[in-house]
Amino acid sequence: MSGGDYVRQMPEVSSDLAQRSSLVQRFHIDLPLLVLLLALTVFGLLVLYSASGQSMPAVLRQVRFFGVAYVGMFVMAQIKVRQYQRWAPWLYLLGGILLAAVLVAGTGAKGAQRWLSIGGFRFQPSELLKLMVPLTLASYLASRPLPPRFKHVVVSLVLVGLPGALIMLQPDLGTGLIVLASGLIVLFMSGIGWGYLLWALILAAASAWPAWQFMLHDYQKQRILTLFNPDMDKLGSGWNIIQSKTAIGSGGWQGKGWLQGTQSRLDFLPESHTDFVIAVLGEEFGLRGVLILLGLYLLIVLRGLWIGLQAQDSFGRLTAGSITLTFFVYVFVNMGMVSGLLPVVGVPLPLISAGGTSLVTLMGGFGVLMAISTDTRRLR
Repeated sequence: MSGGDYVRQMPEVSSDLAQRSSLVQRFHIDLPLLVLLLALTVFGLLVLYSASGQSMPAVLRQVRFFGVAYVGMFVMAQIKVRQYQRWAPWLYLLGGILLAAVLVAGTGAKGAQRWLSIGGFRFQPSELLKLMVPLTLASYLASRPLPPRFKHVVVSLVLVGLPGALIMLQPDLGTGLIVLASGLIVLFMSGIGWGYLLWALILAAASAWPAWQFMLHDYQKQRILTLFNPDMDKLGSGWNIIQSKTAIGSGGWQGKGWLQGTQSRLDFLPESHTDFVIAVLGEEFGLRGVLILLGLYLLIVLRGLWIGLQAQDSFGRLTAGSITLTFFVYVFVNMGMVSGLLPVVGVPLPLISAGGTSLVTLMGGFGVLMAISTDTRRLR
């Protein structure tokens, strides 16, 4: 090919790239984030097929959840960031009303009252607060001087504490802790001084004994005790942790192979398709499979933090940072409890565990991240 022919073809290539870039921007898509989420989705469905006993109905049900979640993500990505800031207080109020409705007229399962049934549709309102709380707190703090003054810190703690307390009354310790974390991350990123953090640690230590005596239920206390000595009740409270660690350890480096795991297939591992799905992954794909999963999670966290750093205002930075770091807390808590480093608190593994409401909320958060990313590119 001559040099002239090469030069004549270059504008066509540039035009094609420009059209693709324009298409991505038109639909407000953050392409690197979308590719990572799709990779996790495929990985999650493969693991779920094995963890559910090769149940196609379970996989198809999760595919439907993913479909709803991705649609929700794309819809939320189309909304301007300023609209989220305006709507945040009303979303918070709606979330509080739904949490109160759960305590009054919610449906229960396994001793907990966490769900609402409306028109035959059953969902868990507390999951929505994982997104509503950081949006509200970011909206409140972004409209005030930063770092926040003492009175603003107090108001922020109240805004975080009220839904957290209502969720723990259901009782749902895991979701309550995630909601608290999502709000406190916003407060931390707003630039509060180290003195506040020191007092927070002192108050947490001082409240540990009263919380143990008057707030925690007997089964929650048992989970904490089991953390330190799973062998104290091998066939009871320690069963999940023992079987989970056995499954992960037996996978070694390479794993036993997809669909070849024994702990879940022979029903030794309870909740293998939800909270303990990482144990199935570790047994079948080995340590290298777990490292691949961790690599995908790390890339998502780094992309989210980059979007936050590039945001044009305080609301965008605080919201993006909270959504991203709350996602990290999800991963850290689930892997910690499955490996016996943290108490079992019922936190799913993002985009891998089976479930509907939690998945939709997570993807909604990524939709907000994409909206912040699009807003940043538009203003440049």
